[in-house]
Amino acid sequence: MQPTATVLVYSDDANTREQVRLAAGRRPASDVPPVEFLECATLPAVLTHLDRGGIDVCVLDGETVPAGGMGVCRQIKDEIFNCPPVLLLIGRPQDAWLATWSRADAAVTLPVEPVGFAEALASLLRARLSVDA
Repeated sequence: MQPTATVLVYSDDANTREQVRLAAGRRPASDVPPVEFLECATLPAVLTHLDRGGIDVCVLDGETVPAGGMGVCRQIKDEIFNCPPVLLLIGRPQDAWLATWSRADAAVTLPVEPVGFAEALASLLRARLSVDA
């Protein structure tokens, strides 16, 4: 198992980024490595970090403005080679079809519910790390 996993968190709302960090904790599940968070509030920052590589999972806030997480997800799935899996934060359960359109690998609703979020994040980390191994 690698020593840590890097999770990019994109939201223009510092409270949402904090909810993500607190819900995941230091380790979202016992069978995945501890996580380090890389927080981004703008699309250019997201693209810069993804171009550098080393991101294991992206958590994108679908409610971010002006570049929402759904559009960002679709863009990075098209533009980033070997794009990391994306966990999309959506405003309401009825937006799940938009998450599918954006090609997100998983989606959870806001506000972040810790148990469900940690399970979704751990699942994406397992998939990503097993592919990289």
